[in-house]
Amino acid sequence: MDASALPQSLAFVAADNSDARDAARRLSALYGQSDIADADVIIALGGDGFMLQTLRENIGHQRRIYGMNRGTVGFLMNEYREDGLRERIAEATADTLRPLVMNATTADGETVSEFAINEVALFRQSAQAAKVRITIDGHVRLDELVCDGVMVATPAGSTAYNLSAHGPILPLDAPLLALTPVSPFRPRRWRGALLSNQAEVRFDILEPDKRPVNAVADHSEVRSVVSVSVAESHEQTLRILFDASHSWNERILAEQFRY
Repeated sequence: MDASALPQSLAFVAADNSDARDAARRLSALYGQSDIADADVIIALGGDGFMLQTLRENIGHQRRIYGMNRGTVGFLMNEYREDGLRERIAEATADTLRPLVMNATTADGETVSEFAINEVALFRQSAQAAKVRITIDGHVRLDELVCDGVMVATPAGSTAYNLSAHGPILPLDAPLLALTPVSPFRPRRWRGALLSNQAEVRFDILEPDKRPVNAVADHSEVRSVVSVSVAESHEQTLRILFDASHSWNERILAEQFRY
């Protein structure tokens, strides 16, 4: 391989666990440690949660991010190996992610905006089931969903909480979003919908005083919301690298054939 094609400057960032911190020390000694702002590639060491954190912190910077699993869950991570790291990165497949933008209005009239890589989810805040009206692109599609929660998931997030709620798995390059209920009570048979990634989803909370609802963009929570709009960002992108031998699409296929 042409040495000029290899990434020269790497920045190692680690989750707050001993395996990740030890790996960062060893890899920094082998390959050097660059400042994040100057690095060709950021190497995230941890699990999927830490990868999401790293991606969120780098929204808008066009930095390439390559993860290696030093955590408990590693669907977004590559296998941890210390040898030949620059060669692995040079041969990796780059996938582009577009985060969701959540605009949540609270009962106090405050509007909070957050990005989400995986999903924007609404959850009941009390013992009472949530009541939510769902509007897509200005048209009311569901007058009243009674449920524990509901979410909009990206392809990257379709294998996370969305999958646990029996939502569909989406290939990373699919121009789709998954709209998935959590424990729907009425309409009991509604299992969600597949939406264009150009769609704008609006959730209006019905009876918010009696049935308060929280909104969560990945791990950022907004309490007592009265309305939430969700749409894919048209401006921000993220680039995540996967080993060519174990691409995202291969992981998606393998996940769907597990039993």
